[in-house]
Amino acid sequence: MAIAIKTQDEIDRMKVAGHLAAEVLDFIAPHVTAGCTTGELDRMCHEYMVDVQKVIPAPLNYAPPGYKPYPKSICTSINHQVCHGIPGDRVLKGGDILNIDITIIKDGFHGDTSRMFCVGEPSIQARRLCEITYECMWKGIRTVRPNSTLGDIGAAIQQHAESSGFSVVKEFCGHGIGRNFHEDPQVLHYGQRGSGAILQPGMIFTIEPMINAGKAAIRELADGWTIVTKDHSLSAQWEHTVLVTADGFEVLTTSPGMPNPPTL
Repeated sequence: MAIAIKTQDEIDRMKVAGHLAAEVLDFIAPHVTAGCTTGELDRMCHEYMVDVQKVIPAPLNYAPPGYKPYPKSICTSINHQVCHGIPGDRVLKGGDILNIDITIIKDGFHGDTSRMFCVGEPSIQARRLCEITYECMWKGIRTVRPNSTLGDIGAAIQQHAESSGFSVVKEFCGHGIGRNFHEDPQVLHYGQRGSGAILQPGMIFTIEPMINAGKAAIRELADGWTIVTKDHSLSAQWEHTVLVTADGFEVLTTSPGMPNPPTL
């Protein structure tokens, strides 16, 4: 595993890309309402990214090995959809929970972040799942510092999720990011403390736990992209892009409208 150490110039460019990705989520937040379709959300985000921010939507036509090109500019995953949901004619209704995943390219560098949204008043379980998943992400982020390990991140997330009665999706993980959408390392959201690669200043990667209200098992839909829970239980995900600094971490995907970090 060759984990890139970013130069200061690359870090500065990643900060710009990260802020822009987060600002898309701020922009779309007021539009996540009952009666709106996920396709409309995609259209609005696409126009904002391309026409206002002058950036490239990274998911559009993205085709990793074994996949057909992704057809939209954002990912929208509703209720039991775990990740990579394709926007379309689905109409949001009260009680839905929705993950919107944004990745943009600015001057050749990627910014990647996602956020959960509640449509109207969700169930108690749905709201708790979103809150615990947010805490899981931050539990992982707060382990990041030089000489800690990737396993420390996964262990912190897994412990908090499972002690809350939820399960961790293991087939998908965080990833290094920079000039490429996906780079080394893979950042698992489960694992053993002290295991895996040792973190060094200048590393940049995403932490993006997918947490299920029921069992961890998942399956892929026929569209070749959308992942859902096998038992149809709710799933939630949050994502930030994180820089390892000389004395800790810096979250690169911040914006004025992002939720405050939890007090844990």
